[in-house]
Amino acid sequence: MMSKPETFRTGETQLRWCALIILAGAVSACMTTRIEETKDMATGIGADESVVILATSYHTGNETEDKFLDCVSNRIKKGKTPLNVYPEWEFRDALFPWFEPRTAPQGIEDLPELFSRPGISERIRERKIRYIVWVNGDTDQTGGGGSLSCAIGPGGGGCFGLAWWENESAYQAAVWDLEDSTYAGVVKANVIGTSVIPAIVIPIPVIARTQAAACKGLANQLKAFIVNEGPST
Repeated sequence: MMSKPETFRTGETQLRWCALIILAGAVSACMTTRIEETKDMATGIGADESVVILATSYHTGNETEDKFLDCVSNRIKKGKTPLNVYPEWEFRDALFPWFEPRTAPQGIEDLPELFSRPGISERIRERKIRYIVWVNGDTDQTGGGGSLSCAIGPGGGGCFGLAWWENESAYQAAVWDLEDSTYAGVVKANVIGTSVIPAIVIPIPVIARTQAAACKGLANQLKAFIVNEGPST
């Protein structure tokens, strides 16, 4: 007499799993990516030259996430046209105290005055640093909605509903050419993505990794910006 209820419960579980698989397959994270560059000066880099990637000054109150800078640095060092990346902490130590939090320039527009100080340019040339890349930006949640509820009862527990949220990752990298003491241009990455959590018994998050996409797009375009000698047309 117990076989029929057990068969019913098994069939019900299978139907739930089938519905969940269909729902998860129909829902996917959605992202739109826009990569732009503005190039004012010709660039190029020697095999023994390096770039240093810095975050926005602490004075701005919106310091770029460390993990994003690490991601950009790692991607620039790899691939078909890898670039030498001078470690940020070594750069700050070499130019102590000018790049400490209290004294660091608040933007790339402050660099000419800094490099006019005695000894600064010499320290940079000794380390064969060709470009300073100044990165700023962040990832913010810009919207969200839906409803997701979970409950536990005598027969078990589960969740039902659909929740979503939208993130925007917006970053830009300003490039300063130390050889000519000129502003070379800027590369921008903007990624908007919608993440969802559909749930029929079990929630299945489908995450739009906007920051990772922005890192990839910014790093790839930044390498092309530096390696390609001519200005944008």
